[in-house]
Amino acid sequence: MSLSESEFYAAGMSLPPDVRRHVALRLLESVDPDEAFDMASQSWLRTEAASAYDALKADPSRAVPAEDVRARFEGKWAARS
Repeated sequence: MSLSESEFYAAGMSLPPDVRRHVALRLLESVDPDEAFDMASQSWLRTEAASAYDALKADPSRAVPAEDVRARFEGKWAARS
């Protein structure tokens, strides 16, 4: 089965936002991996990182010690294998 560009777009837009983001990045990577990384990192900086920074500035008690963050990442990494 082959979809036209507009049919593919409509099908993609019916997906949940997190799935759309993942699919969009995979499609972009298939065309230009460096551009995909640049776009994804810029998007992350403008959205998630910026909102996390704003939330921390508004309520410094939300801060998490670096040691706790590192331990959390190490635990997730260890669980992958």
